[in-house]
Amino acid sequence: MSRNDQELIPPLEKHKFNISNLMHWMEQNNIESKGLIVQQFQGGMSNPTFFLESKNNRYVLRKKPPGKLLPKAHAVEREYKVMKALGKIDFPVPKMLGFCDDPSLIGTEFFLMDYLDGRIITTPEINGFSKEERNTICISLAKTLAKLHNVDYASLGLESFGRPEGYIQRQIKLWSDQFQRSKEDITVDANFKEMDLLSIWLKENSSIEDEFAIAHGDYRLGNTIIDKNNATVIGVLDWELSTLGHPLADLGYYCIPYRYGFEELDLNELGIPSEKEFLELYMKYSGRDSIPNWPLFLSFALFRSASIIFGVAARTLLGNVSSESSDVYEQIKRAEDMARIGYQICSNS
Repeated sequence: MSRNDQELIPPLEKHKFNISNLMHWMEQNNIESKGLIVQQFQGGMSNPTFFLESKNNRYVLRKKPPGKLLPKAHAVEREYKVMKALGKIDFPVPKMLGFCDDPSLIGTEFFLMDYLDGRIITTPEINGFSKEERNTICISLAKTLAKLHNVDYASLGLESFGRPEGYIQRQIKLWSDQFQRSKEDITVDANFKEMDLLSIWLKENSSIEDEFAIAHGDYRLGNTIIDKNNATVIGVLDWELSTLGHPLADLGYYCIPYRYGFEELDLNELGIPSEKEFLELYMKYSGRDSIPNWPLFLSFALFRSASIIFGVAARTLLGNVSSESSDVYEQIKRAEDMARIGYQICSNS
């Protein structure tokens, strides 16, 4: 992980832990810790993430949050497992240094990985790079995603990492159910019509041929580290949602900005490939000759994102937090727009 473009702050009070215990664990695992300084990455990461600097090395620590957690949520052990496995085949992930399943040490389970010195880019226009570099970055993003989907996961011991059969059908049901629960808690005006219609369409059109691959679950520019010198992907981060599933679900999620996010950008002027060009790049590097059921995967990606946003709005309303209540209407508007665009895609297919 990289700290570039991300603000570092002192550890939040609720996330503070015993640094002496951590240093002792590091020493036991032959990890240098002299003069260890701990800072926290600021942002919306569900698993608290910290930048560690010793006399001679820099690391990143990722841990479960404190308190009561939902079953299977914040699965740092799965993140560690998949990145450690992928590191064996030279896939771009940080080097895993160790995992600790003893919550008594620093409060929750955690893992430690190498710090990668690159850039994490959060702006869709890929600020800070030339037109040629932006194009190189996008080519590298397509190549990296294709490389992930071509991994022989069984050879890495990941055959039990998920249940790939019926992945897209289960995902549609999961996020449809999540949306229905959120609807009950949204007590302000909201238009759910397109979301309901999209849910029905997805369920009726989800009987497709299965494909099995490691699915990242949240593959996007902001979850990668870009080399500052040659504008290529040197690390893929945030594997919390990874499993075995259909590879085109990742592709659909990556392409959301082409339908919702890039509206004000001149992609050609910026050097960013169009959606069609990106799909062609992915096919080139994955060895595919087509992208079957593309409207399904693209509209599902928008549906899932809208469901997540409706869920955030519902939780905000339930918490009755006045400082956040002004954001609820913006959240609902974003979710409504995504659902509308998703339904337009499937209606025109």
